[in-house]
Parts: sequence; structure tokens; C-alpha cells
Amino acid sequence: MKLMHISDLHLGKRISEFSMTEDQKHILKQITEAVKEETPDAILIAGDVYDRSVPSTEAMELLEKFLYELADGKNQVFIISGNHDSAERLSFGSALIDRSGIHIAPVYSGEAKCYELQDDWGAVNIYTMPFVKPTNVRHALVNCGKLTEDEAAQLDSYAKAMRAAIENMGLDKSRRNVLVAHQFVTGAATCESEDVNVGGLDNIDADVFEDFDYVALGHLHGPQTLGSKKNIRYSGTPLKYSFSEVDHNKSITIVELGDKMDETAQLTIREIPLRPLHDWADVRGTFEQLTGEKFLRSADREAYTRVTLLDEDDVPEAISRLRDFYPNIMNLRYDNLRTRTENDVTDAGELGERSEIEMFEELFEKQNNAEMSQAQADLVTRLLEELKEEMA
Repeated sequence: MKLMHISDLHLGKRISEFSMTEDQKHILKQITEAVKEETPDAILIAGDVYDRSVPSTEAMELLEKFLYELADGKNQVFIISGNHDSAERLSFGSALIDRSGIHIAPVYSGEAKCYELQDDWGAVNIYTMPFVKPTNVRHALVNCGKLTEDEAAQLDSYAKAMRAAIENMGLDKSRRNVLVAHQFVTGAATCESEDVNVGGLDNIDADVFEDFDYVALGHLHGPQTLGSKKNIRYSGTPLKYSFSEVDHNKSITIVELGDKMDETAQLTIREIPLRPLHDWADVRGTFEQLTGEKFLRSADREAYTRVTLLDEDDVPEAISRLRDFYPNIMNLRYDNLRTRTENDVTDAGELGERSEIEMFEELFEKQNNAEMSQAQADLVTRLLEELKEEMA
């Protein structure tokens, strides 16, 4: 059984003032081309299909075109909602389009939707579990009569809730079982573009998934397997969405499930690299260095770029001037004595009889870790005098 695993498309995403639409069109086309070449038995899309719970029209059109192409190729596609999606909105009309081979998990109601596929070694059960919080699981399991109120009250963590949800799936362990889920598993590597609870409140231990032959996860943006748990995997995003992902190699995960009884052929995993329309770059140097011919010759000037200037003095209109060289600059920051040093300004009670210019000079030195030049002092003096005249 060959499975294609992707997740976290984040359709409709904007970063700074940049729309990711063209980048997403480019990468979705690569995914559909890979589907035609690989001819998987199933395509698993593990949540965060959209970037927000109320997606833009543009994002919905992107998904519609992508799913139409997959359905046109007679592919079996299994989709769940992530924490960025609205399960209700994403699954609207799912019963109608189910016949086309596009299977969208409904809102969790106490059981995960299960689909049976067949290959030379028998049945493979695909379970689709949308992103859930403990409160969702408690409410659903009580409503469907699987737990009492008192039993449900004990599900006070993500780990306990997910374990209860799995225990109520009725798994046939003699079969090969695959779970599509969107949660944070303890021990996984995170990056700054993800929504992870402080203190690990949303952690789920990998042992919760021990009865599955493969767990197709979404939520984290870096492709990774969970230590020795090679069958538990995040496919990662198909595109980079933050500068913490600069070094990521984005890919599609291909999983092949063999005979459950043959340990040497149970599971193989490989990746198909994806090529972005724009890469991401994090560059550092002085303004003169970064706009010099030598540096520009080796730079990817079309990349989404974060620039860190090392100049001690602020460069006038730096970002607009840098955009002439790096048209897709997203972020500009400084790394110098001023930004590396934090100083406390003198308490108001210690100001004494010092003049305005003396106090301003101290403030300037504390903020910039450098003394004012004579030209700067003369300018401040003149401005203070003009201000006094205006107020007189």
C-alpha cells in the first residue's frame, strides 16, 4: 500500500505584506505532478489546509482546483482539519463529495471516520481524526454515550483525551491501521511559525499511537519522524513560512506499507523534494557589504529575505533602498552596540539640576551605547530651543 503524506498547506497565508498565493499554486502543481508519477493508493492531508478558520475566497479557490485535479485522477484523498481550520467549514458538503474519492473528516463526534482500502496483503484501515482539544473529546464521548460525565472529567490533558479517543475507535489490531491526525507529539522539533502551547500543555506521548502501523501527522512544519518511532511522522509544510525554516528541506512523504506479518517489509519511508517559487534567505552585514557587487553575485536576490544590518548608525530609508537589491525583503533589523546592550535610564528622582541637553545626552547614550556626536548635540539643542519658542 503506497501512501502520500502531506500537511499544513496554510492556503491563503500572508506573511508581512506578501501573499503566498503564487508560491502555493507553484507547489500544489508539483504535488499533483508527483501524484501522477507515484500513483499512490491514498493521499493523506493532515490538517491546516487553510491558514485561518474563515478562509479567503482566493484560498478556497486554490483548494477547489487542487482537489478537482486529484479527483479527476481517480485518487483516494483523506483530509482532516487542523488547529487553523474550522472543522465545520472544511467538512461542509463532505458527504456529497465523498463519492468522488475526496474524504473530509467531519467534526469529531466520538468516533474517527474509518475507510477501508485493499491491497495484495488485505485490508488497510485509514482513520481520520481532526484536531481536537480535551474539551472536544470529553463532550463528544459523553454525548455519544461512551463515557459518563465523571469518566470524561478525568480527561484533563491532551494525552489522556487522545488515548480515550483511540480506545473508542474499535481498532482491529490484526489489520494494518493508519491514523491521520493533527496534534503535537512530545519530543518533536518545533519552529517559530507554529502554534504550540507554552509549557507543553498540548503534548501527546508517542506511545498513545502504538497500535497504528503508520501515523500521518500535521501541525509541525519541519519534516521528521519521532526518534525510534519511525512509523510516527510529520510531513512538514510544503513551503517555508518563517525564517526559522530557512534550513528546512521541504518534501512530500511517501510511505509504503507491506505485509503486517513480515517485519522486513512492514514500512518504508522516503521523501520527494519540493522546489519553491521563492526560497528564503537570512543575510547579515553592513549596508555597504550587502549592496556590494561581490555579495550580490552570490546572493539569491529573489528570495524572501530578512536583513540584519551591522551598521552602528541607522541607515536612512534603509528598507526602501535595500528593496532595490532585494525586492522580496520581508524584515529589517539591526545588530549593533545599541541593540545588543540594554541600559536603564536614570531614575527621575536623580535628575537634579541638569539641563535638558544633558539629560537627552544621557538618554541617547543609554539607548545607543554610544555618545552623541557634536553634530547630533547641536541639532538637539536647536530643536529644544525651537520647541521652547513654540511653547512660550
